[in-house]
Amino acid sequence: MTISYIPLDKEKHKDLKINLQHDFGYAKEAHIAAASIREYAQLASVMPVVFVKDPNSENFHSVTMLGTEKGSNLFIHEGKWQVHCLPMNIQRYPFDVRPDGEKLGVFFDENSALITDDGEPVFTPEGEPSPFLENRQQLLSELANSEMATQRFIKKLVELDLLDPIELLVNYANGEKRNITGMFSVSEKRLQDLSEEQVVELHKSGFLGAAYAVLMSLGQLNRLVHLSNNTDKPIQNLQLRVGDAISKEQPAAEQPANS
Repeated sequence: MTISYIPLDKEKHKDLKINLQHDFGYAKEAHIAAASIREYAQLASVMPVVFVKDPNSENFHSVTMLGTEKGSNLFIHEGKWQVHCLPMNIQRYPFDVRPDGEKLGVFFDENSALITDDGEPVFTPEGEPSPFLENRQQLLSELANSEMATQRFIKKLVELDLLDPIELLVNYANGEKRNITGMFSVSEKRLQDLSEEQVVELHKSGFLGAAYAVLMSLGQLNRLVHLSNNTDKPIQNLQLRVGDAISKEQPAAEQPANS
């Protein structure tokens, strides 16, 4: 069913209830999810964090890799999330924060399968936000604030020329091979070559740790291989190429699409 976000209204939606016991069906086809700087450290312990470029605006965005195939989320198996960390952009569903006139407002997907008759109430009988909604509003506020910090971080990476293209060579157990390009990561060499003044500036802004978290997260590519064993298309191995090591004769880019 098509996703349709509408403004949350306490009068129109006073009886709205959300099912908290679900099988992550809304995320099973998401092979990437938006990632914010606030959660890099946690995400880096369980999944790769990379950058993709919007072909229209040319702006970079940070995302987590949830799979190597469009339409397949390796972190969901038999309705359960397979690791301890859940990206905030997946936690927030079916809610979102979006411009509503001159301010930001809470929206929800009116077509979401999580809307049920016996779920968690969004509003109290008095029409006030329920504890559940207050929790979600806090999460949405954190997401909005973290997104602004994330964009500042990415702007600094671009300014310092610290982004390198990366390529994944995927070998499947069935013999199929494919290259995944259109992604970027932090250049470890150029990060180490920064001046002392630049390093101090990154450290004071909280960006130095974030840069290294992104680098460390690439070690979680092996987790994708492991999780693929739960699918009908297991991965035999993944090979990562960075920057100058990328083949000059590579196929057309298979860029991750925003989920």
